[in-house]
This record gives sequence, structure tokens and C-alpha cells, in this order.
Amino acid sequence: MKKTSSYLSSTISLITYPLIAIGLAACASSAGDQSNMSATEQRTARIAELQVVDCSLPGQTRMLGNTPYMTPRRPATLTAAECQTRGGEYVAYDRADLKTALAVWMPAAEQGDAEAQVNVGEIFEKGTGGSPNYEAAAIWYKKAADQGNKRGQFNIGTLYEQGLGVEKDQIAALEWYRQAWGLPKDDLVFQSSVTRQQAEITETLNKEIRSKNLQIKAMKNQIAELNASLVKANNSELKGQIQELNAIVSQLEQEAKTAQQKVALYPRTDQLVVRTPTAATASGKVAGKIESMGSTSDVSLKNINFGKFYALVIGVQNYENINSLETPINDINAIAETLTERYNFTVTKVINADDVGVMEAINNINEKLTENDNLLIFYAGHGARLASGDSEAGYWLPTNAEAPPRDTYWVANEFVTRHLARFKAKRVLVVADSCYSGLLSSAPGFLMMGEDGKYTDEYIAYKADKRSRLLLTSGGDNPVLDSVNTGHSIFTQAFLKALNTNKEIFSAPELFLQLKAEVTKSAKAVKFSQTPEYKTIKGAGHEVGDFFFIPKKS
Repeated sequence: MKKTSSYLSSTISLITYPLIAIGLAACASSAGDQSNMSATEQRTARIAELQVVDCSLPGQTRMLGNTPYMTPRRPATLTAAECQTRGGEYVAYDRADLKTALAVWMPAAEQGDAEAQVNVGEIFEKGTGGSPNYEAAAIWYKKAADQGNKRGQFNIGTLYEQGLGVEKDQIAALEWYRQAWGLPKDDLVFQSSVTRQQAEITETLNKEIRSKNLQIKAMKNQIAELNASLVKANNSELKGQIQELNAIVSQLEQEAKTAQQKVALYPRTDQLVVRTPTAATASGKVAGKIESMGSTSDVSLKNINFGKFYALVIGVQNYENINSLETPINDINAIAETLTERYNFTVTKVINADDVGVMEAINNINEKLTENDNLLIFYAGHGARLASGDSEAGYWLPTNAEAPPRDTYWVANEFVTRHLARFKAKRVLVVADSCYSGLLSSAPGFLMMGEDGKYTDEYIAYKADKRSRLLLTSGGDNPVLDSVNTGHSIFTQAFLKALNTNKEIFSAPELFLQLKAEVTKSAKAVKFSQTPEYKTIKGAGHEVGDFFFIPKKS
């Protein structure tokens, strides 16, 4: 089997913890320094440099007329090495204790900086003392969302969708998602899928109303019978029962009224205007021309510049201390070929790397990226999970990984996620074909797609302009299959089939819908349960964008 392996006032006081400056000597970077270090010490120092930290940069000297003044310290998300180079202060990152990260971002958040407010919300959601504080997270997300911050609007939407820190409310979630998308209230993009979501929620509410009305009717009949008995015999016990029943009826009537008010928030489905595509896009095709001058050139489609496409494909098949696998190298070789030959990607392959090698590759890829580029990270190998406080953490296992529970050389999902937040690329998709890969993201899988998953020209143009941080996994938070005598994992086989047969612009949600059906069917054929997942990666800068595969011209 593949890859098994109180509230605000009380929490703000945390910012009084002092920052600890990490000196350059702690991560000796010069050749002379490293020559006096053992190999193990050099590895440890390099890993420390590669970690993404919450850095407090020095203030800047500015002039007001002829008077110089110093600006306040500036918070930034950087690698430890970058923070050192720029003269910043930070503390070594500890996912179990986020109080120091809070100290970096809280001053700017209190001054009204929306990005800092979102970061503070994400710190509370992760848990400053090992346990999430969703109520505080919601407060800070709301502050940022009210300023129009897309991440804040999206993040608070996920809390409403899951009922974390706020009352669970799909309507409120949809409204925040709509705002994050920047759409007018009466003009929802891709209304067919939104309509379907609305119809499902409305039907649930109507069932609740019907059930409560039946209960109310039955209780009122019972009250009438008790009143008739009370006329014949003045019984104090009967009076008490009638009072209790009347109280229950009042409560049910209020609950039914509340449900009815929620239903009224949705427009009737027969009044919605569903956007139908023109003849040019009826089958999902997008009219336009793909400009491609090699894998290092920008890709343009119609009037949209999608930037350059990069892929980092990581395959770990041979392990030093645990059982090796059969297909990861074959998987990433085939994927690399498809991406370069058919989809304009510049691909970097990382095969059988240790923990430092994997972390270096993730860190270094950012040097190639600009703000309009695309990055696909594909990982094939062992995955594992470990309990951390009240939650569980997922890991990618490099070639030098030891067997669970020894996680000394494992690469934490948290490392990957924090680097995604600093990447300059506009669109990033992480594809993980490993056990427990769903733990890369705690966000819900809210997929706003039509039945066939096709996008209109207008929707593509809208989505292409937004940042995205997305996750496509082979099997959620469960074990997944390696190979079924096909030379590829069942997930990679379906992934390759979808990309190799596609001839038009292909969105990640479309890809997911195909993979989900194919992988579920293939796994069921061998009496195994495996279902891919698709969701956003919270805390990495997602702004309701998407990821697109654009094939080369035939």
C-alpha cells in the first residue's frame, strides 16, 4: 500500500512576550564557520535557515523635510536566512507555540493593517497554546474582511461553513465567499452550481420547518385535550403540563420562524438567471490562441496573460530505513514528460532526496517565480501523521526518514504551507500522492462547480486574476494505493490520463472531478476505499483564484 506509514482580551496579553534575536552565528553561513562544524551540525544549521519565520524587520530611516525619523518595525514572512540578511529579529519557528509569532504581527494588526489582522487570525486558528481559538480567529478575520481583504473574507467564510468559532451558517459562508470573489450580490458567477447549493440548503430548511409544524400541530391537539380535561376537573398537575407544552410550542414556533427567515434569504431558483455560454464556449472550449515560444515564455490565451508555468516534481521511492515503494520515480518521470511536452511547463525533478534536499528544492523554486507565474508541486512517496496537541500533523517522508513515530528527518506539511505563503507566484497547486496528504489543509472542500465542471470565458478571466493556493490529494487523510500492476499509482495513472487526453484549457476543479470518479472506481475494483480531495490551503495567501493547465497548440 502506498505511503502508509477570554477571547480577545485574554489572548492579546501574549504579545508581551519579548522577541529573541537569533544571531547570525547560530546558523554560521560562511565557509570558514562551516569548516569547523560537523556534518550533522551543518545539516541542522541549514535546516534552520530554510524554515519560514515571522520576522520583525528594522524600521526605515526617512526624511520629513530636513528632519530624519525612524519608522516602526515591519513584520514580514521570510526564511530565517533572509531575515538574518536583512537585519531582522525572529524566534525559531515552533508550531506548538505560536505566541512569538503573535508578538510579531499583533502591533500592526492593532493599528489596522488588514494583512496583519489575517495573520493574527490564522495564528489563533492554528492555536497559540496547542489548541485553536476559533472565536478570536473569527474576530480578526472579520476586522480584515470588513476592510475588503480577500483572505480575511475567505477565511471567515470557512469558519461559517464549518461552524468554528461562529454558528454554522452556509448562507453566511456563501455570502463571504461571494465577497471574496468580488461579485455583486445579484450576479453570482457560475450560478448553476450556486443554485444547486442553495436548493439543497433550502430543502433542508423546509424539511425542518415541516417537521416543526407537525410537532406544533400535535402538541396543540394535546393541549386542547388537556384543556378539555381541565374544564371537568380543576387539576393543578394538568395546568403544569399545559404550561410546559405551551412553552415547547412557543420554542418550536420561534425555531420554525428562524428557519423560514433563512429560507427567505435565498432567491427562488426559478427566479435566478443562469448564465448560459455562447456557442463558442458551449462545450467548455475557450475561443482564443495559445502563444507559446517554449517552456520559459509567458503563456497567453485570448486577452489573458497567464505568465510562466513551473513544476517541482518530487518522487521518493527508495528508503534507507523503511519499506521502499514501486512507482514514485516512474510516476514523476511520466508527469514531467507530460507537463513539458504538452503543457508549457519548466520542470524540476527531485528524485530520492533526503530531508534537506526536499526542503532546499521547495525553498529554491521561489527564485524563479514572478508575481504572475504558476507553480505546480507534485509529491509522490510515503506520508505519515502524528498527534500534535489537540490536532494531527501530516508529513512527507524523504529517503532518510525513519519509521514512525521517529520523525527526526520528516518534512512537515507546515514547512510546505509556510513556504507557499511567501512564494511570489500568483497560482500554486500542490498535488500530493501520499498517505494522509489531506492534512496539508484544514480548509473545507467547498467546490463551486457545475455538473460537468466547465468554465465560461468570463469565469476564466475572473479567476485568472486572483491568487490561489490549492491542494489536490490522492486520498484525503487516509492510506492510498501505490500500484495495481500498472507501473503507476492509481492516482497518477488517472492524473496522466486526464492531462494526456485533454485538448483545451483545463482547470484544477475539472481535473479533480475526473480524478475523483476514476480513482474511486479503480480502488473499488480492488476492494479498496480511496477518494481524492480538492480544497484550498488556508494560511498560504489564497484569494479564491484557480489553477489552469493550458495545452500547447496542436
